[in-house]
Amino acid sequence: MPAPDPADFPPLRDHHRVVLLQHGGLKGLGGKTGLAMLRYRSGPIVAVVDPEHAGGDLQSLTGVAREVPVVASIEQALGRRPEVAVIGLAPSGGRLSGPLRRDVLAALRHGLCVANGLHTRLADDEEVRASGVPLERIWDLRREPPGLAVAAARAAGLPQRRVLAIGTDMAVGKMSACLEVLAAARRRGVAARFVGTGQAGILISGRGVALDAVRVDYAPGAVEGAVLGTAADLAPDGLVLVEGQGSLCHPGSSATLPLLRGSQPTDLLMVHRAGQTGVDRVPGVAIPPLDVLRSTVEAVAAMAIPAGSTPPGVRALALNTSGLGDTEARAACHRHEDQLGLVCDDPVRHGADRILEALLESQG
Repeated sequence: MPAPDPADFPPLRDHHRVVLLQHGGLKGLGGKTGLAMLRYRSGPIVAVVDPEHAGGDLQSLTGVAREVPVVASIEQALGRRPEVAVIGLAPSGGRLSGPLRRDVLAALRHGLCVANGLHTRLADDEEVRASGVPLERIWDLRREPPGLAVAAARAAGLPQRRVLAIGTDMAVGKMSACLEVLAAARRRGVAARFVGTGQAGILISGRGVALDAVRVDYAPGAVEGAVLGTAADLAPDGLVLVEGQGSLCHPGSSATLPLLRGSQPTDLLMVHRAGQTGVDRVPGVAIPPLDVLRSTVEAVAAMAIPAGSTPPGVRALALNTSGLGDTEARAACHRHEDQLGLVCDDPVRHGADRILEALLESQG
C-alpha cells in the first residue's frame, strides 16, 4: 500500500479491508471506536481481534447486525487478507500493553498499515521504531492539520445548513446521532455530509479534524477549515452534520466552544442519555434540566456570529435509550418531547427520520 499523502489524511478508504484490534473492548464504552466502526463503516471489516471473546458471535456480543468473525490474534485474521489494522479501543493513558501491543507489532511486521487514534503517537513508540517497520504504514490520527488559521466566522457564509450535535455529557451518542441523520438524509435523497471531529468519526467518514489534537487558539479555525472543505462541492440546500465533542456540562471539556465558533451552526441537535442526571465519573457535577441547558446553549451559540445572521436553535433531542427496554424507551421519548416541545427520538433505536424532518422544517 503506498504511503499516504499528508494532504489527503486520513488515508483509510472504503475499499480497504480492515481488521479491528478490539482487545477486551467488544463490550463497554472502552471499545466505542471499534463498535462505531462495526455499526457504521460501509467498507469491509474482515475480522475482529479480541482474545477475551474469540469464537463468539458478534451480534450476540454487541447487538450490531454484522457478520464478522471474532479471533484471538492478528495471525488468525491474516487468512482474510486484511490491509489495515485499526485500534478500536482507548486504553487508560493511551498506552499499548499486553496482547494489544503484541498484535499491533505483529500487524506491522506482516505488512499491514495501522490506524491509531490514541493520544499516544505510535510513530514515537520506542519498540515500534526499533522494529524497523516503515513509519509511513503508521497512521496516527490525532495530529494537527497543516495550514491552520484563526477562525473568522467564514462558515457563516455557506449556503448549506450546518447542524452541530451538542451533548449533555461525553460518550452519550453525538457521533451516532449525526450518522443516523446522515443515513436518513441519504435515504430521502437529501444531500448531506458528515464532519468527523474524533477518531471514530474520522475513520468512518474519511474526513474531519481530530479536534483534541489542535492547539486551543487554532481549534475553531481547524473546525472552520473542515466544514468549509466538506461543504465545498455540496449542493446549496444540503446538510453539513458536525460531530460534537465533550459537553458544556463537563468540567474537563472545552470542545463545545470551538465547535460552535468554527462551524457557525444554523441548527443544533441536543444529545442526552435517558435518565442521566449527573456527569459520568465526576461525582457531584449535575447536568442541568434540559430546558435550562437548551437556553444556555442557544445563548452561547448566538454570540460571535456575523451581524444579520439568525442565531441557531435546538431543533430536536436525540435520546440515547440503550439502557432501557422498548416500552420504557418510547415512554422516555414521549416524556421529553412533551416537556421540551421538541421532536425527541432515539435515532439508533428508532431511526432518525423525525429528527431529520425537524431539521429540514427549520429551513423555513
